[in-house]
Amino acid sequence: MKELGIYIHIPFCVRKCFYCDFVSYAKKESVQKKYIEALQKEILNWKKSNKDVKIKTIYIGGGTPSCIDSKFITEILNLINIKNAEEITIEVNPGTVNKEKLYDYKNAGINRLSIGLQSTNNELLKKIGRIHNYEQFLETYKMAREVGFNNINVDLMIGLPGQAMDDLKTSLEDIINLNPEHISVYSLILEDETPLKKMIENNILKLPEEDLERQMYWYTKDFLKINGYNHYEISNFAKQGFYSKHNLDCWEQKEYIGFGISAHSYIDRKRFGNISNLDNYIKNCIEGGFDKNRIIEEEQDKKDEMKEYMILGLRKINGISIQKFENKFNENPIVLFKKELKKLFNEGLIIIDGDIIRLSNKGLDFANIVWEEFI
Repeated sequence: MKELGIYIHIPFCVRKCFYCDFVSYAKKESVQKKYIEALQKEILNWKKSNKDVKIKTIYIGGGTPSCIDSKFITEILNLINIKNAEEITIEVNPGTVNKEKLYDYKNAGINRLSIGLQSTNNELLKKIGRIHNYEQFLETYKMAREVGFNNINVDLMIGLPGQAMDDLKTSLEDIINLNPEHISVYSLILEDETPLKKMIENNILKLPEEDLERQMYWYTKDFLKINGYNHYEISNFAKQGFYSKHNLDCWEQKEYIGFGISAHSYIDRKRFGNISNLDNYIKNCIEGGFDKNRIIEEEQDKKDEMKEYMILGLRKINGISIQKFENKFNENPIVLFKKELKKLFNEGLIIIDGDIIRLSNKGLDFANIVWEEFI
């Protein structure tokens, strides 16, 4: 039986954050019901030819999935056979959930929440366009615990405009005191055409120096380790037993199917995605033109697949098992990528230790350079 993960994209939010370049829309309440109907049709159409599939994980992302009526989330999950799902995650933002919604999520089968916080400093939250403050986050977190969620991720960001090391230290200490199971810490990336990039270019806001941003990363890594969080992927930390199963499967090149606009899939060595035009997506689903929504992005041969396996696997702190690579591809990566690995090793970017190939500490800072060797 084929085992799959599912990603579901909910493209709505109350207001787009200043740094966001995801496919999402603010103030589109009138379209939400039509979109959910289209999404349901897409799922039902997929189910017709995929009856013998075990759904292992489901991830509902966005946008802000928690800004829509929780009944829509329940309806979507009711279409999917979730009885064997090990992990069902939904992203929520403070200011968009109440206890009733959280109970609906739990009753629908969701067992993991990912709460977008980014910082406990309210001034920094304003600068990046978040709609909430730290106090609203605390209320959301408290409600989630009261409802019975015992697997919660908190998102933080480093390298924010005006962020000082003390701001980061305070955020980390505040979150540690709440004792979440998982913490994601992302470096801010300035994406083209975002309001934040324009503000930086116009000197309205200023980013921390690159050296300070790297100091923040290493402080975070050490602080969380001391406090019982395993660093298991470049941006992710978790208590033992609470690694994100959905994301780990993606980094281990497992297959998944995406539903909704701009949702991506990886099946049978093919990477494909849905179109990002909201009106066209809805129209195609309603009319049964599901193929019109799909864009094939890459059809891999074996060499492509092996290169991608290296890129994804080196995101994990424990790296790549040579034996697992051989079991999957009947090839030895040390022989296959001798030139690339020798160069990276000589530059101090990777460590080869027994069965494992992994990033060095220097490699964590220059991971993009490592991945480029396998593109």
